[in-house]
Amino acid sequence: MAITAAQVKELRDKTGAGMMDAKKALTETSGEMEAAVDWLRTKGLAKAAKKSGRTAAEGLVAVRVEGGRGVAVEINSETDFVAKNAEFQGMVSDISGVALGASDVEDLKTRQVGGKSVEEVITEKIAKIGENMSLRRMAALEGESVVAYVHNAAADGMGKIGVLIAFSGSGEALARQVAMHVAAVNPAALSEGDLDPALAERERTVLAEQARESGKPEQVIEKMIEGRMKKFYAENTLLSQAFVVNPDVTVGKAAEEAGITITGFVRLEVGEGIEKVEEDFAAEVAKTAQG
Repeated sequence: MAITAAQVKELRDKTGAGMMDAKKALTETSGEMEAAVDWLRTKGLAKAAKKSGRTAAEGLVAVRVEGGRGVAVEINSETDFVAKNAEFQGMVSDISGVALGASDVEDLKTRQVGGKSVEEVITEKIAKIGENMSLRRMAALEGESVVAYVHNAAADGMGKIGVLIAFSGSGEALARQVAMHVAAVNPAALSEGDLDPALAERERTVLAEQARESGKPEQVIEKMIEGRMKKFYAENTLLSQAFVVNPDVTVGKAAEEAGITITGFVRLEVGEGIEKVEEDFAAEVAKTAQG
């Protein structure tokens, strides 16, 4: 029988299950609503849905490189305990493996891992482990060559911060050092031309207001603004930053001396931008124990 959108919506409202899971449940049970609810419960999908409202700000970033393409994937969990769980790490590894062929995070959700979609794999893991999890972000980078670096590694190729560096030339060792620099310093853009114009304009406005408070002549103020903007670009764009390995040179200069050109970078940090409710250690243990 044909399953209507209204039926799918009703089942989703009852269980909190995803749209595709709800539709599949109704199809499997010939549209019988209560049977579909039980089907979801049997598969653990209704249980997983109940946890979907809980904040998942921990987890791991995994990086993979193949030839001239690299990917970084962030998969979140509620607690760091789960991020250290071998089963969770195995899932993250499997998903990052298929991410190399995905175009974006929505495409990645549909990719197959062991005969199931990534979305299904995560949903089943939520039900089994008892914490909310989410595939939050994926970023890809392409270039003549790509190297990866993981900071605070929890397992091979995954940790709290994942960095990809694209470059041309043969100085892979320097490229890896630049990846470590990006992990530590978190530049806003590769170069001045790549910086978000809105960010630069906002900074200029603030600097202009500060300069005018000095009461100096307008021509002096303009020079003050330009000087401060130059410093802003130097501090926030990768190629202009003082290289952490050798602060006497910029990253761009170090790359030039090593015979390579940095063409792009990606940096993902677990939980970046997620508003997280801080809990004490005992509360975190209790939540994990309760499931």
